[in-house]
Amino acid sequence: MPVRDIIEIDEEKCNGCGECIPNCAEGSLQIVDGKARLVRDDLCDGLGACLGHCPQGALRIIKREAPDFDEEVVEEHLAQLGQCSGGCSPVVVDATGHSGIAEKIDASAVPSALRQWPIALRLVPVKAPYFQNADLLVTADCVPFAYGNFHQEFLRDKVMVFGCPKFDDARGYLDKLAEIIKVNTIKSITLAIMEVPCCSGLQRIVELALKASGKSIPLHCTVITVRGEKTAHA
Repeated sequence: MPVRDIIEIDEEKCNGCGECIPNCAEGSLQIVDGKARLVRDDLCDGLGACLGHCPQGALRIIKREAPDFDEEVVEEHLAQLGQCSGGCSPVVVDATGHSGIAEKIDASAVPSALRQWPIALRLVPVKAPYFQNADLLVTADCVPFAYGNFHQEFLRDKVMVFGCPKFDDARGYLDKLAEIIKVNTIKSITLAIMEVPCCSGLQRIVELALKASGKSIPLHCTVITVRGEKTAHA
């Protein structure tokens, strides 16, 4: 097997921000389990176009044994992802950290207010730079589906984390959220939950996390009905 230039990712430095992904025209990088990964060696041309787009300095070019870069394989790979060879389609990453390429849509019709990635509470790095001087939105994972104007009314100008204590580790949520509040400069916290029993657990987690952080930060809670209406503020 030939020795050639190929990308290497320092997992300790990578915070999963995803800035490198749209700058890899071959689609060889994806976010998996909250970290950037090289999905296949023969998709990487070793030219390093992604290097300057990593704010953490987690990317570098090394020499190691790897299959030759294969343009035909790249074209097939991009076709499967629905991406042009210039890397023009937006990257979509699901809640598990796996990425794909979105269909072309009229983005101007429904503008997104999302400012960072990842967004799942269990995946976000505690010391991610986007938490500094941020207005934090903590939302139950059902709220964006139930409330039609979520991006414009809740998410705009905020950094978001989401979760569901019914399906994940509630204690882990509490500890991580408390640490995020403690080590970063959070200006305010907005909590958006549903009017269902499990969401009261998320409100309790946020309240306890704020108390455990030792900080005094404004907390505002909005409750959404299953019909998508705002009913209460706590």
